[in-house]
Amino acid sequence: MKNTFSRILIATALLLMPALPAMAAGTAAGTNITNQASVSFVVDTATIQQNSNAVTLQVAEVLNLTLQWQDSSNILAKSEETDKVATFLLTNTGNGSEAFTLTVDNGVAGDQFDPTLAGVYLDSNGNGLYDAGTDTLYTAGGNDPVLAADGSIRLFILNDIPAGLVDGNLGQSRLSAAANTGTGAPGTAFPGAGDGGINAVVGSSGGAAADEATLQIAAVDVAVVKSALVADPYGGSEPMPTAFITYSVAVTVTGSGTAQSVTVTDPIPANTTFVAGTLKLDGGALTDAVDGDAGEVVGGIVTVRLGDLQDTAKTVAFQVTID
Repeated sequence: MKNTFSRILIATALLLMPALPAMAAGTAAGTNITNQASVSFVVDTATIQQNSNAVTLQVAEVLNLTLQWQDSSNILAKSEETDKVATFLLTNTGNGSEAFTLTVDNGVAGDQFDPTLAGVYLDSNGNGLYDAGTDTLYTAGGNDPVLAADGSIRLFILNDIPAGLVDGNLGQSRLSAAANTGTGAPGTAFPGAGDGGINAVVGSSGGAAADEATLQIAAVDVAVVKSALVADPYGGSEPMPTAFITYSVAVTVTGSGTAQSVTVTDPIPANTTFVAGTLKLDGGALTDAVDGDAGEVVGGIVTVRLGDLQDTAKTVAFQVTID
């Protein structure tokens, strides 16, 4: 029983231990590793100990990195749209401080269009979001990002979209980063080129990394069709005085894009009177007054706010009587 209780305590303690942060390539570059041996022996009855010389090795700088596209899904865009932002995360997974050169290739084979590069920006304020006028325009060789071991920085590629594209077209934008000290096959050494003049050696990444952002043309079309259904006092459909007219406004959104802030406005026709309490959205009643719901009838104008719509259909309906 006691042993069982002890095991439970140990297991609980392990579960409660905080996760250790991910480390870069082990021991920090420039660290000295010193080792000295000794030998002991007996002469006559005396024990004598003799020490060897000390051997000191200095840990080389490992050139390693990762580069990852951060957007959670394809970046939706329209033809001729400008400054579409793609976000990347560059991390120094080596064991020393390193500067990195950035390059962009928008001519990736296999896609339907090539974005036009507008610029690469460094996340100057570290908030993870592109801030126009705040984040710094990158210039190769001028402000290459310098990262300590385990350090990261977000990078933003801004692209312009060509004209004449159709819904669903894809374009790739590839960002590459390379260690300024050098790249090559893992194990390639650069004597004296590391931190403080120590040796540098290429790690498993080859000292370089790349990833691609995908931009997707998201065309959106909005169609609006209005219909009228007449009910006269005698059971027919003649548009005569005292007859009711039920107007329906059908809004249909197609394509992979989003129509934002869609709003229906419809003036009550002359020689008719709005029938209070008949305003509906997709069959659900809306109040006539300005309040918390999506619609109102004010100043002889029906207004219904449909919000942001993607690949869907909505119907607004109301009634009037002919004066």
